[in-house]
Amino acid sequence: MAFALLRNCTRSSFLRWERSFSSLAVLSSANENLLPQQKTYFAAVGAVKTNFISTNVRKYASKSSKPERAYDSDSESESDDEKGPQRKFRGGRERGNTEFWRRKMRTLHGLLDVNNDGVISYDDFMLLTEKFSALGHLDAKAKEEFRQIMENTWIQQWGEISPYNLVTVEQYLTEMHHVVNDKDLKKKVHLFLPYLYRAVDKDRSGSISLNEFKLFFRCLDLTEEDAAVSFAVIDKNGDGQITLDEFIKLGRDFFLTENETNVSRLFWGPLVAR
Repeated sequence: MAFALLRNCTRSSFLRWERSFSSLAVLSSANENLLPQQKTYFAAVGAVKTNFISTNVRKYASKSSKPERAYDSDSESESDDEKGPQRKFRGGRERGNTEFWRRKMRTLHGLLDVNNDGVISYDDFMLLTEKFSALGHLDAKAKEEFRQIMENTWIQQWGEISPYNLVTVEQYLTEMHHVVNDKDLKKKVHLFLPYLYRAVDKDRSGSISLNEFKLFFRCLDLTEEDAAVSFAVIDKNGDGQITLDEFIKLGRDFFLTENETNVSRLFWGPLVAR
């Protein structure tokens, strides 16, 4: 959303002017003094306290057998989608021109359209936040921080909070195409994912099981059967667990790769029909 993080006031004003070229999934850091891990996983608006962010990043890192990685370099997720002919774009290859990629973005738009009226609105953002807060395992403090992040994400990326500010499928496709082809924006496309992960990591183990992944899908109004199929595919090493590291990489790859065999294609459930 599915479902990162915040810019300073000057950049925020500029982005609101350019909101038709922004991305639903892009969030940036408001504090240049944070550590790299903190910037990447829990970049925050002023209302989100730094000590909360650092504590939780360290908590997950300490329980993982591998060091956490930021996935903020171009090399992290590009091996899968550098195959095949693509147009050159700003010295690289342009993404977002295949029907497969457009199907993925239409799929995510449908999940973010929580009230199923065909467009994404601020109300959808808040409904999604409420679902993850109600069904997930966030404490009161984390719920409020999550709500603030989603609200500020909407303002910075889509503009004013208004019942008339609606994002159609085609607008979403256009803006996501811009994001995945912008060197800086694509590095931040995954920054909202840790909050979703924390909401479903019931036992705070630093990894999620099939049952916890089913909760993730339930929050998205997807079935347990869909969750079981997706989990079997994305759990590449077959250990029955998905770490925070893996979860974020899968979510980021969903936006960036155009390789139809990449397991991230099922990260948000079955893709919509062509």
